[in-house]
Amino acid sequence: MRAIVVEGLERAFGEVKAVQGVDLEVGEGEIYGFLGPNGAGKTTTMRMLTTLLLPTGGRATVAGHDVVGEPRAVRASIGVALQEAALDPLMTGRELIRLQATLQGLPTAEGRRRADDLLERVDLVAAADRRVGSYSGGMKRRLDLAAALVHEPRVLFLDEPTTGLDPVSRKTIWEEVRELNDEGTTVFLTTQYLEEADQLADNVGIIDGGRIVAEGTPESLKAEIGNPHIQLQIAEGSISEAEEVCGRIGKLLPPTDARTVLVEVANGAADIPRTVRALDEAGIGVESLELVRPTLDDVFVAKTGYHLEKENEAEQDAVEA
Repeated sequence: MRAIVVEGLERAFGEVKAVQGVDLEVGEGEIYGFLGPNGAGKTTTMRMLTTLLLPTGGRATVAGHDVVGEPRAVRASIGVALQEAALDPLMTGRELIRLQATLQGLPTAEGRRRADDLLERVDLVAAADRRVGSYSGGMKRRLDLAAALVHEPRVLFLDEPTTGLDPVSRKTIWEEVRELNDEGTTVFLTTQYLEEADQLADNVGIIDGGRIVAEGTPESLKAEIGNPHIQLQIAEGSISEAEEVCGRIGKLLPPTDARTVLVEVANGAADIPRTVRALDEAGIGVESLELVRPTLDDVFVAKTGYHLEKENEAEQDAVEA
């Protein structure tokens, strides 16, 4: 069964085409990571899938319902936690969750029960009767997640849920997403963080310039880039001789400095012992050795021509400046 089906989805703002013919499928019970930099079309795509924005082309179904023809049915089937949580700072956490339950049509007693259960689930019981304006960023994200879950949706949309959070808060959100998914909830997750997609997603779609440029499991995408490589820092002996020895084991890669040898190996960690043995027999001393596996950033570079992590770092530096 497919929870989300997207065919040729488009969205233009005047002459600007923000989303250009996106095709993707998300299976029921899957975590789908939608990866890309700011301005790539991630949030615009999510807003169309959650009926907040009409497509200008193509079609999409969510939980079996057309996002244009059956928006009410779509909204009844989904939970949405957007990057900018619209939380009333004057309400308490408990009041906000109860209000959300009322808006979803839950009876009063059921809404109160759901609110209490969800506040416990996201570890906000101690802060439940404090005004939301006093919450930290991580607490607000957890409260927004609880609000999105009050009607037990089949599909949960999370728009960059950990952007700007500290590492501890980020991992807390990750744990909650995994737990929800284990219970059967389909999760569509937009993110700028490669590690987040790698850790959580069953499948990943990379969007750039409004188009899907790569899609697959994190492992299959990394496998497309190539085999792992061994990075050796040579302490003693000839670097050229070290390259000759390593060249008999695998494919030499361009070095990063004058005392480093990089060799791509077909068998990963299994090729380390014979590499070390061959260098030792040749009288070449090794200062350090590391097995480096392809990353999603390597995939991103191969598909787009630039590093997503460096884009994010540059943006963060600009904000902090």
